[in-house]
Amino acid sequence: MKASLLYRISSILLVLFAIGHTFGFLQIDPTWGVDSLVQSMKSTHFNVNGAERTYWDFFVGFGLFVTALMLLASVIAWQFGSLPPATLSAMRLSAWAFVVCFAVVAYLSWRYFFIVPLVFSIAILVCLSAAAWRSGGQR
Repeated sequence: MKASLLYRISSILLVLFAIGHTFGFLQIDPTWGVDSLVQSMKSTHFNVNGAERTYWDFFVGFGLFVTALMLLASVIAWQFGSLPPATLSAMRLSAWAFVVCFAVVAYLSWRYFFIVPLVFSIAILVCLSAAAWRSGGQR
C-alpha cells in the first residue's frame, strides 16, 4: 500500500475520531450516577486571570481543544498524502513525530479511556507508522 493512501486513511480515521470524540465527551449516562458531580462542575465558579469560569467550562473547553487538534492532524495527514514521494522522504522527522504523537495518544487511550478511542488510536498509529516507513526510502 502506498504511503499516500495510508495518510489518506489516517486522515479519514482522524475525522471520524474527532466526530466521535465531540459527540461522546459531552454525553452523560444517568446510570453512571454522576449527576451530582456534573452539577457541581457546572456550579463551582472561580476567577481565572479575571475570567469567571467553572470546572465544566474547562472540561468542555479542553474537550473541544482535542477535537480541534484531531481535525488539524487530519488536515496534516491529508496534506502528507498529497506530497510527492521525494518531498515525503525529506520530511521523515515530521512523519515520525506524527507517529510518536499517536503512540502517546494510543497509550493515553489505553491508560485513561476505553476500547473505542483505543481502537481508533491504534488504527491511526498503524497507518501513520506504515506511511512513515513506506515514505522514508522514496526518492
